[in-house]
Amino acid sequence: MIVALNMAWAIKMSLEAWFTLIVTTSVLLVLIFSRVRPHIAMITALTVLLATGILNAEQALAGFSNSGLITVAAMFIVAAGLHASGGVDIMVKSFLGSPKTVRRSYLRIFTPVVFLSAFLNNTPVVATMIPGLLAWSKRINISPSKIMIPLSYTAILGGTITLIGTSTNLVVNGQYQTLTGEAGFSIFSITIIGLPVAICGLVFMWLFFPKWLPDIGKSHAFENVREFTLEVMVESNGPLVGQSIQQAGLREQKSVYLVEIERNGTLLTAVTPEQRLQSGDRLVFAGDTQGITDLLRIRGIVASTSDSESSVFSADRPERSLVEAVVSPHCAAIGETIRDAKFRQRYGAVIMAVARNGERIPGNLSNIVLKAGDTLLLEARPAFVSRQRYNKDFLLINDLGKESPNHDKAGIAWVILIALVTAAGFGVISMLNAALIGAVMMILTGCCSVSQAERSLDLTVILTIAASFALGVALQQTGVADVIATGIVSLSQNQAWLMLVMTYIAVSVLTEVITNNAAAVLMLPIVLELTSKAELHNEPFVFAIMMAASASFATPLGYQTNLMVYGPGGYHFRDFLKVGVPMNFFIGAVTLAVIMLIWPLN
Repeated sequence: MIVALNMAWAIKMSLEAWFTLIVTTSVLLVLIFSRVRPHIAMITALTVLLATGILNAEQALAGFSNSGLITVAAMFIVAAGLHASGGVDIMVKSFLGSPKTVRRSYLRIFTPVVFLSAFLNNTPVVATMIPGLLAWSKRINISPSKIMIPLSYTAILGGTITLIGTSTNLVVNGQYQTLTGEAGFSIFSITIIGLPVAICGLVFMWLFFPKWLPDIGKSHAFENVREFTLEVMVESNGPLVGQSIQQAGLREQKSVYLVEIERNGTLLTAVTPEQRLQSGDRLVFAGDTQGITDLLRIRGIVASTSDSESSVFSADRPERSLVEAVVSPHCAAIGETIRDAKFRQRYGAVIMAVARNGERIPGNLSNIVLKAGDTLLLEARPAFVSRQRYNKDFLLINDLGKESPNHDKAGIAWVILIALVTAAGFGVISMLNAALIGAVMMILTGCCSVSQAERSLDLTVILTIAASFALGVALQQTGVADVIATGIVSLSQNQAWLMLVMTYIAVSVLTEVITNNAAAVLMLPIVLELTSKAELHNEPFVFAIMMAASASFATPLGYQTNLMVYGPGGYHFRDFLKVGVPMNFFIGAVTLAVIMLIWPLN
């Protein structure tokens, strides 16, 4: 009877293991070959594992209460406080100066970006610096293409220096605590690896990137808005008065696209096809400015009587919110034309221009097929920016209508950040408590408002991380991690250094094709089984996961900050391959060498 029960249990476990492996593989394939967003794929997997009884409710939802995840959320608010108070801007401006060469400009960028990204989320750091560096590069006569990739790579390297430098480190630490029951790592535990790797990476960029990166030497694609906007008027008492935009034929224009209407001193933005025209309306179109000839052929449309200085678009209007944004790989409009995507209705914004590889795409905006990495100039409704904090179809580069920083609070924000880092670093309080106290203090002291704190919480990242834990637990519970670990031990012939190399490569490859957080969470249970079977110290392997999950340089799609600089730098995909692939190999080699020099693996 006991033997029969054991065999039945073994069969049950085997079926559960195979099912878990199928679910995990399906998630990876969906993330690699489709535009399904990571948090949707991960939550679906969680639901399947819960519904089939492979995980119970406590196991499936454990990720939502994980200390690493809560720390990540709190650090988003801390970063928002420093950003909203202007603390980031003040530090950056004090370091830029007026360098004469590309290499000297790198030295000016390295210091503030490495320091800031070591303690803050990389995305707001890079988002803050892109507009400033574009203007700065023009002033010092250096092409943006020479400095945008180094900006992103520097932020990535800086994030590896501390445990709070990137969400991946915090998530791995939280999962490590859950799976092992150990205390986890302190804020500077990874510094002994991250700092020398970051220094080597910066030296590598300083030596080779000035020659390897293209010198595109072109002005910013959206520098002069007047070059791709034109203005006409509705004839007083003409035949179009009282007609809708659709009836007037203004929606069917082939080369231009209606952006806004000025009416009696009021600005109407993101106008709908049903909007009725009135006598004297001034209409602003975007697209091919040669299209004004076609517009003036329409009976009831006349040339604008204003000169360029008094035109609608030359005025700074509170109703107008101009936003530069990059199309993310998960945007629902990818692969569709702007017209078919119903962009205006879907997002409450009008595309005024599209840039690809640093060049504005001329001609009919409606027929442009959107691609990941495209940079858009949008005239958006006020809700657009706040909505994109939750709906990650776009990565905001430059919100020209953003709230002005409260510079009076910059000093307080820096004190809060330094205090929480010091308290956590010396073990006075836990990292979780330090982050939560820091977040609360940022709000109470007015460094950021409650609404700014809410907007800073990247819900898609939080949901992806929390749901990923369920897959990690299932891999361990069903024995899949054990089987894979046994295979790796056998394949490596019990060579500890080879296991470490294979771990790094596996995480690095997964990071390039799925999210870095998901790659780390999926690999950690496997690596813990691996080190247990091979009787190795698990710390160096855990740090290898952290480093590999952050070291994503080869493609613009592999890491969010890479995508953010893709358009502003005017890059082609091959530019990232040219500098990113050598960077991946170099950082990987340095990381593995440093780990093996510092830690005995056996």
